[in-house]
Amino acid sequence: MAIYGIGTDLVQVSRVAGVMSRTGGRFAEKVLGPDELRVYHARRARSEARGLAYLATRFSAKEAFSKAIGLGMHWPMTWRAVQTLNEPSGKPFVVASGELAQWLAARGITATVTLSDERDYAVTFVVAETSERSNACDATEDKASVGGNAADAAGRSVKRGKMGQAGRAGH
Repeated sequence: MAIYGIGTDLVQVSRVAGVMSRTGGRFAEKVLGPDELRVYHARRARSEARGLAYLATRFSAKEAFSKAIGLGMHWPMTWRAVQTLNEPSGKPFVVASGELAQWLAARGITATVTLSDERDYAVTFVVAETSERSNACDATEDKASVGGNAADAAGRSVKRGKMGQAGRAGH
C-alpha cells in the first residue's frame, strides 16, 4: 500500500452550533448522509451537546477526507457522498457512495479515519492509501498537468467500477 494523501481538520464545536442556529438546523440535513443523520437525531434527542459533538466530528471527517483524496469539496466529493460510521466496537470507518465510490474504486483508494472530540473541539485525521504505487504517482502527475485542479483531473480519468464491500472506503 502507498499513501495517496493525508488529511486533517479541526472544528470548533461552538461554530457548528452557530451555523445550526442560523440555519434552523438545516446544516445537519445538508452535510450528513442518511445513516449519519439517523445517528445525529438519536444523539441529539438524548442531549443537544452530544448531537452537536457528533455533527462537528462528521463535518470534520468530511473535510479531512476531502483533503486526503486531493479533491477538496469538488465533484465527485460532496458532503453527502461520504459518511463516517462506527463499527459495533466504536471504530470509525468511511463509506462512500455514488460517483465518489466509483472514483475511489477506479484508483484503488481506501481510507482510514480517526476522530475525537472534547467539549470545545472536534478533530479528524484521514490517511488515504492506494493498492498500487503507480496509482499514487499517476494521480499526482494528473493533478499537476492541469495546474493543480484535482477536480478536472478526476473528471478526465474516472473509470466506472464497483467499490467492494457495500461501498466501504477502508475495508
